[in-house]
Amino acid sequence: MPKRPPTPAPTATGTPPRHRLRRAGWVAGLFGLATAAGAQPLVLQPSLTLLEQLPPSLRGRTPTVVEGERIQGQTDVHTAVEGGAVLRRHDLTLRADRLEHTAANDTAIASGRVRINRQGNVYEGERLQLKLDTFEGRFDAVRFQFLRTGGQGEASRVEFLDENRAVAHDVRYSTCERPPGGRWTPDWAVTAEQVQFDQATDTGVASGGRLEFQGVPLLAAPWISFPLSDARKSGVLPPTLNLDNRSGFETTVPYYLNLAPNRDATLYPTIMTKRGLDLGGEYRYLEPAYAGQVRAAWMASDRLRDRDRWAYAVQHQQALPGLDALPGAGLRLNLNRVSDDDYWRDFPRTSTITNLAQRLLANEAVLSGGVGPWSYSLTAQRWQTLGASRTLVPINSEQIVAPYDRLPSVALRYRPGRFALGGIDGWRLSADLDVTRFATDRVPTVWDGVSAGDQRTDLDGTRALGIVRLSRRWETPGWYVEPSLQWHARQYRFEQALGDGRRSVGIALPTAALDAGLVFERQATLLDRAVVQTLEPRVLLAATPYRDQRLLPVYDSAAYDFNLATIFSPNPYGGNDRIADLHTLTYGLTTRLYAPDSGAELATLGVAQRLRLQRQRVTLPNEGAAAEGRSDILIGATVNWTPQWSFGGTWQYNVARRTSVRTLLSARYLPGPYRVLSAAYRNNETTTARSRQLDLGWQWPLAALGGDGVPAAVAGRALGPQQWYGVGRVNYSFTDRRVIDLVAGFEYDAGCWIGRVVLERLQQSRASANQRILFQLEFSGFSRLGSNPLQTLRAQVPRYQYLREDVNPPSRFERYE
Repeated sequence: MPKRPPTPAPTATGTPPRHRLRRAGWVAGLFGLATAAGAQPLVLQPSLTLLEQLPPSLRGRTPTVVEGERIQGQTDVHTAVEGGAVLRRHDLTLRADRLEHTAANDTAIASGRVRINRQGNVYEGERLQLKLDTFEGRFDAVRFQFLRTGGQGEASRVEFLDENRAVAHDVRYSTCERPPGGRWTPDWAVTAEQVQFDQATDTGVASGGRLEFQGVPLLAAPWISFPLSDARKSGVLPPTLNLDNRSGFETTVPYYLNLAPNRDATLYPTIMTKRGLDLGGEYRYLEPAYAGQVRAAWMASDRLRDRDRWAYAVQHQQALPGLDALPGAGLRLNLNRVSDDDYWRDFPRTSTITNLAQRLLANEAVLSGGVGPWSYSLTAQRWQTLGASRTLVPINSEQIVAPYDRLPSVALRYRPGRFALGGIDGWRLSADLDVTRFATDRVPTVWDGVSAGDQRTDLDGTRALGIVRLSRRWETPGWYVEPSLQWHARQYRFEQALGDGRRSVGIALPTAALDAGLVFERQATLLDRAVVQTLEPRVLLAATPYRDQRLLPVYDSAAYDFNLATIFSPNPYGGNDRIADLHTLTYGLTTRLYAPDSGAELATLGVAQRLRLQRQRVTLPNEGAAAEGRSDILIGATVNWTPQWSFGGTWQYNVARRTSVRTLLSARYLPGPYRVLSAAYRNNETTTARSRQLDLGWQWPLAALGGDGVPAAVAGRALGPQQWYGVGRVNYSFTDRRVIDLVAGFEYDAGCWIGRVVLERLQQSRASANQRILFQLEFSGFSRLGSNPLQTLRAQVPRYQYLREDVNPPSRFERYE
C-alpha cells in the first residue's frame, strides 16, 4: 500500500508549493496517488496537429493532470485538493477552490468559483457534483458560454446527463456580450423553463420558451429548437416575410428534413395575401456515383391569373462506369418547366426555384465522356421560351425569339498532343464532328421587307458539321508567330424546301490565319515608383473565301460583341451557320505596367483596329454588309495603381462619322472590409440600340451615425462599436430619364444582432417592375426573422460583404483555460 505524501512545508513566502499528479489511467490518474510500483509508463503518441476531438480508442489512454496547493487523502478511497485546484485532460479543464473525489461512487465535488471548460464550452458556478467516468452530475447557479456560436446564458441549475447531453432549468440564452460584473441585460434572449442541450447533434430544445428583443416578446412556443453550431437538423426554420406589389404580404414557414447525412429536403409553404397558397419544396441527394436536386412549386387557383401555377427544376449528374462501349461516360440532366409565359414575371427572382425566374428555360439531357484524345457527347435539348413570339419580331421588342431545339445532337472531338510534321515538332491538331437535328415551332415571316426566301431562319433540318484545325506556334520571350489553317465543312438537309427549291445544301471553306506579336520590355519610373513597362504590338492576318449562305437558316450563330478580345478573331460570328468571307488585317498595340517586386499588373492600355481588304458579303439576317476599309477603333485601359482604387474603360470610335459608338467607364474604391464604392457609365450609340446608363453601387459605414465601421464580432471575439451601414445599387437611364433598377437600404450591426431594411425595384419590361420591401432581424448565432435581403444584396451590390462571414470556425484551443 503506497504511503500518503507528507504535507508540504511552507516556502519562504509562506505559501506552500503547488503539487501536480500525472498518470495515463482514467480514475487512478485523476485522484490516485502514483507510486513506482503502481504507475504505468506514459507512452507519448506523436501527432502533427492538435486534435479537436480524440478518437474513441484513445480517450481512455489520455493523461490527466491534477494541481493544487494542498493534496491529501487515501488511495482508492478519498482524495481532496485545496487552493486553486485544477484538473486537466485532453478536452477538459476543471478549476475550483476545493476539489474532492470519492472512489466508491467515482464522484467529484467542487466548490468555490467552479469553472469547467470542455471543448471550449465553459460552465461557471459555485458548486458542482460530477461522476467522472460518465460525466453525470449537477451544477448549481450556472453561467455558461458556447464556443462555436458565442452563445451564453445563465440557469438556476444544470444537470449533466452524459458527456454530450445536459438539461438547464430557468434559462436565459443569448449571443450578446456579458459585461464584466453587473447585471446582464442582453438586447435579445431566449428564456425558457427548461432547455436540453445536445452537443452530439449541436442542438438545443427549449420548453416553455419565448424569444424577446429589447424586452418585447417576438415568438412564444411550447418548444423552440435552435442550433448550437451550423450542423444540420430537422425542424421548422425561421419564417420569411415579404411585401411585394404583385403578391401582397408573403409569409413562408420552411420545414427542413435531415433525411440522412447525404440527403435532405426542405418544404416551403408560402401564403400570399393577394394570390393564395404556394407549396414549394426541394430535395437534395449526394451519392458516390451521382448527385442532384429536385425543386418544385404548385399554386392552386392563383387569383392574379385565375389559373393553377406550377414549376419544377431537376439537376442530376451521374457517372456511368459500367458502359464498356462508352468509356468515361457520364449523364447530366437539366430540366426546367413552368406552367405559363407569365411565371417569370409574377414570381420574385428570389423564389424557391430561382433559376426559373427567367425567360429561357433549358430542358436537356447530355451523355458525355471520353478516353485519351477522344471525347464525345450525345445531347437532347428543348427550350421553353416565356413570352416568346412565334414570329420573328424586331430586336427592340419586349418579346424574344424562341431558339432552336436540338433533337438530338451527336458530337465527337479529337485533341491529340503535339506531334511532328515535316520534321518540325510542336504542331497542334483539333478535329470536331457534329450532327444535329434542329427544330422549332416558329412561323415563317418577313424581316423588315426581306423576303422569306432570302436570309430565311425558320427551317427545321439536320446539320452535319466537320471542323479540322492545324496550327503551330513559334515563340521566344520577345516574339511569337502562329500560323493556322482551318477547314470548315457542313451539310444541311431540310424538312421544307429552300427558296430555290433545294432540300439539301453542302458548304466547305477554308480559313487561313497568321497571328504574330512582339514583346518589348524596359525598366522605368512613373510617379516616383519603379515599374516594368512592356510594349506589345500584334497583327492578325485572316482570309476566308466567299460562299453564298443567304438561304441557309441560322441555327446557332450570332455576332460576337465587338471588343479587344474578339477583334482578333478570324470570324466575327459565333456558332457554325455563318462563316464570314473575311480578308482582314487586324493590328493593335498594348502597353502594360508591372510591379517589379510582385509582378502585379498596375495598368494596361490597348488600342486595336481591323482593316477589311474587301467587302464582307456574308451576314446575319437583318444585318447590312460590312464595307471595305477600316473598322471602328477600340481603346481599352485598366488602372490598379493601388489595391484600394481600380479604374477601367473601353471606347469604340467611328472614324468615318467621327463619333463615339460605345463607351464604358468604371471605377471602384475598396479601402477595406465592408467599404466599397463603385460606379459605371455606359453609352451605346449602335444602330440597334441607343442607351446611356449610370450604375452606382455601395456598401459603406455611416460615420455620422456613430462607430468606425468595424463590424462587431461573435463567437468570443472582441466586439466593435455599434454601426450603421448604407448598402445599395441604382441603375439610371439617361435615355429614358428614369431609374431602371434600384436596391437601397440600411444595415445596423449591434454586435449580437443585425437589422436590415432594403427596398428593391427591378425592371421586368418597359411597362412593369417588381417592387419589394425586405426587412430582417438577424440574431447572431441563433436565427433570422423577416425577409431575406442577403441574396438580393449579394446579387445586386458589387463586392458586397456579409457582416457575419467567418470562413474559419473557432477552435477550442482559442479558449483553452
